[in-house]
Amino acid sequence: MTIEEKCIYTIRCLAIDAVEKANSGHPGAPMALAPAAFALWMKHLRYNPHNPAWFNRDRFILSNGHASMLQYAVLHLTGYAVSMDDLKQFRQLGSITAGHPEHGLTPGVETTTGPLGQGFMTAVGMALAEAHLAAIFNKDDIKLVDHYTYVFCSDGDLMEGASHEAASIAGNLGLGKLIYLYDNNHITIEGDTDLTYADNVAMRFEAYNWHVQDLGDVANDIDKISDAFQKAKEVSDKPSMIILRTHIGYGSPNKQDTSGVHGSPLGEKEVALTKKFYGWPEEPFFVPDYVKEYMGKAVEKGATQEKEWMDVLSQLKGKFPQLAEQFDQYMKQELPADWDKDIPVYKPADGDKATRSVTTDVTSAITAKLPWLIGGSADLGESTSTMMKVSGFIAKGKFENRNIAWGIREHAMCAASLGMTVHGGVRIFASTYFCFTDYAKPAIRMSAIMEQPVIYVMTHDSIGLGEDGKTHQPIEQLITFRALPNTVVIRPADANEAAYAWRAAIQRKEGPTMLVLSRQKLPVFDRDKTGTAEGVLKGAYILSKEQGDKPDAILISTGSEVQLILAAQKPLQDAGINVRIVSMPSWELFRKQDKAYRNEILPPAVTLRLAVEAAAPEGWHEWVGSEGEIIGMTSFGESAPAKDLFKHFGFTTDNIVERIKKMVTQSS
Repeated sequence: MTIEEKCIYTIRCLAIDAVEKANSGHPGAPMALAPAAFALWMKHLRYNPHNPAWFNRDRFILSNGHASMLQYAVLHLTGYAVSMDDLKQFRQLGSITAGHPEHGLTPGVETTTGPLGQGFMTAVGMALAEAHLAAIFNKDDIKLVDHYTYVFCSDGDLMEGASHEAASIAGNLGLGKLIYLYDNNHITIEGDTDLTYADNVAMRFEAYNWHVQDLGDVANDIDKISDAFQKAKEVSDKPSMIILRTHIGYGSPNKQDTSGVHGSPLGEKEVALTKKFYGWPEEPFFVPDYVKEYMGKAVEKGATQEKEWMDVLSQLKGKFPQLAEQFDQYMKQELPADWDKDIPVYKPADGDKATRSVTTDVTSAITAKLPWLIGGSADLGESTSTMMKVSGFIAKGKFENRNIAWGIREHAMCAASLGMTVHGGVRIFASTYFCFTDYAKPAIRMSAIMEQPVIYVMTHDSIGLGEDGKTHQPIEQLITFRALPNTVVIRPADANEAAYAWRAAIQRKEGPTMLVLSRQKLPVFDRDKTGTAEGVLKGAYILSKEQGDKPDAILISTGSEVQLILAAQKPLQDAGINVRIVSMPSWELFRKQDKAYRNEILPPAVTLRLAVEAAAPEGWHEWVGSEGEIIGMTSFGESAPAKDLFKHFGFTTDNIVERIKKMVTQSS
């Protein structure tokens, strides 16, 4: 048995033992993929275990995240801060070895994976970020940005439709530093993949303009696997797919090549038989000293590779000092003191303005000061007003550009945008119609789990989009994303609120921000009367104060409906009902304010409250209380002009006035 084989058996047995101890997990894939992982990590992957965040490291994504013990075992053996105790606490509360890899939890884990297809798509974004930054910062013989993105993926990843979207994007762009290894083990939970899956994977990816190598049944031949990685690296104008026929649960006498080894421990007897087949001691978590020493050489190798890169950075500083300073700006993404000074302030005399169109104004005002801001849409740049005037589209040979044409691929767009954010060096926004977040929700959820500051620019925010009808009119989407932890949703009421919404999104680093913007033009409020829109940054503010010391009632709204409650104030005052008008563009930002501010805006003593929003009413009782009421949408919309729809569904000033009068009468 060679030292390399001993390292591979160590990886396999650590995975077996951790799953066995946890009585939970997926041992089969790690057992099958151990040789491939060894070949990649010991012969190709560039990393520094003592500095996992080193910028020019290669990125590794385990898209088949159920095989997490494969990655944890390799991280432990190569010198990352993943201890033997961590392996023994696999899948336990408070452990850094969670059931699926989690970004920010485990040193060496680049992105959270688990939902199949997500890692596959996220990796495309990482490779695109590398290509974009390389086009900007690499000069002559100075290759400052020069690394690969490697992915292990499974049958499940390729079955998910999202993988088709991402593969098409990668092939079209020719992302040559993107290399996948497909764990073709023929098994899913329900049995053999023949039940559901007859794709010719090689032909599929060749059709997507990928470089494909079908290695066949050589999963234990590390030399052939290593050669395949090397050949993939030599293809610079296409992403690569390496197809490897593996045997799930390799070495298990009774469970190899069965679904029984996919997601369940082997069991004590089968563990013993498997280790006997390996010629390995039965002692749990056994790691020979010579294996530690051999794989531990990665620490010194990684430190050397990082030092070599630091020398390249020094060369850039010497020859191109301004470019080196710019690189530092891209890495830190600190906002200059005056970054937002050119964002317009809108006046009523300027005319009505859709909040979606503010995006063009904002990006035009800030792109020069924030060169690391890039973005794109799912083939809707004109409709969502997200095309930045500063450059054209990213494409082969034009990776330095700042607009991304994702095509009609909402899911891959949002997942790849997350990948670009996690990669570092760029800040990205992604845009489509708000209703089409239904296609992208899993990827947006991943950005929230990972607390990554992707900016989602979602337009056509309500039934106000009009004639396209109920298929395009969002109803439940607002409450869906308000319920998403770590996420801030902002639905501005006029152009000035939209400008501040963009400020909030740019400044926020703790998670995704979703701007929900109107298609239809909205009146610009007279800020000489209402005051600044800066209250958007606090989530809610008094747009128009009541007469006297205390309101009889409070009207609360977001987006296009704020104009309706504002118009209702005077007729209600004329009727002897003193009302306060509150614009509440962001529940989440308002929750973050101290109690004193929240009580100032919504005094607890004023229990007569009415919320108005052209969306599902769920959640509003947090703000209107048990005695308050809501005018919302309890059905899908219809196909008609916006003004007709608002009248049909009761979103009129007259209806608001009558509703408040009725509430006042009932409370008397």
